[in-house]
Amino acid sequence: MEKVNHSVVSEFILLGLSQSQNLQILFFLVFSVVYVGILLGNILILVTVTFVSCLHTPMYFLLINLSCIDMILASFATPKMIVDFFREQKTISWWGCYSQMFFMHLLGGSEMMLLVAMAIDRYVAICKPLHYMTIMNPRLLIGLLLSSYAVGFVHSSSQMAFMLTLPFCGPNVVDSFFCDLPLVIKLACQDTYLLQLLVIADSGLLSLVCFLLLLVSYTVIIYSVRHRAASGSSKAFSTLSAHITVVTLFFAPCIFIYVWPFSQYSLDKILSVFYTIFTPLLNPIIYTLRNQEVKAAIKKMRTKHRNSKHTFR
Repeated sequence: MEKVNHSVVSEFILLGLSQSQNLQILFFLVFSVVYVGILLGNILILVTVTFVSCLHTPMYFLLINLSCIDMILASFATPKMIVDFFREQKTISWWGCYSQMFFMHLLGGSEMMLLVAMAIDRYVAICKPLHYMTIMNPRLLIGLLLSSYAVGFVHSSSQMAFMLTLPFCGPNVVDSFFCDLPLVIKLACQDTYLLQLLVIADSGLLSLVCFLLLLVSYTVIIYSVRHRAASGSSKAFSTLSAHITVVTLFFAPCIFIYVWPFSQYSLDKILSVFYTIFTPLLNPIIYTLRNQEVKAAIKKMRTKHRNSKHTFR
C-alpha cells in the first residue's frame, strides 16, 4: 500500500543553501571546519567528563548525553550537505528524506526534554544543595534520561505516522539543505491543512511549552540565587548563564520555525542551519569557556597526559 502511495515520487531534490558556485565553495570550507569543530568539541567534553573523576556528578552525566545528541543532530544532514556542494543535482531518496525528518524530530524532541532535565538538576543543586546527591540519585537520572528519549521518540513517530500516508506526485523540490517537515508537507498532492495543524500542535507546542517551563524554572533559580551570599552566587550565576545561553540558542529558532511553520520567510533556512549546525558547535564552547570546573578538568587532564609522557621517556 505504501508503494502505491509513493510510486510517483521516489526521490526529492534539495536546493541547498545557494545556487552560486562561488558561495558553495565558501560554504564547503566553512561547514567542513564547523562540522570538524562540532565533533572535536563534543568529543572533548565526553573524554573529559569520562576520565576526570571530579566531574562524575549528575550535571555532567546529563551534559555528556547532550553532547552525544548534538553530535548525532549535526550528523544527520551536515555531511550530505557538505558533499552536495560539489553535486549539480542534489537528490535524496524517499526513505532518506523520511529518515532525516524522523531523526531530526527524535533528537530535537529528546534534546528539549534533556534541557528540562538539566534545569531540574540546576534547581536542586542551587535551591536544595544539602540534599542534591540524595535527590539526584542514579535512579532519577536514568529516569529523566529515558523519559527524554521516550518523548523524542513519541514526538517523532506521531508525525511520521501521518506523513507515511501522504501521496507525492510532484513537484519534488525541497528548498533547503535537508528534508524539513513543513517543507515536505507542502509537496503532498492533497489538502494538508489538518496535518499542518498537527505540526503546529506537536512540534510548535512542544518547543513553546518546554521553553516556557525552562523560563519559569530559571526565573525561580535566579530569584533564589539573588538572596544568597556573593561567593556562592557568583558560581551559580556562571553555571546558570551557560545553561540559559544554550536554551535560548536552541529554542529560539525552533519556536520560530515550528510555531509559524508554513510562513514564506527565507529566514527559516538560516535558522535551520543555526539549530542543526551552529548550536551543536556552540554548546561545547559555552560549557567549557564559561565553566570553571570543566576548564580546570581539561587543564588537569592535559597536565596528567604530559606527566605520563615524561614518565615513559
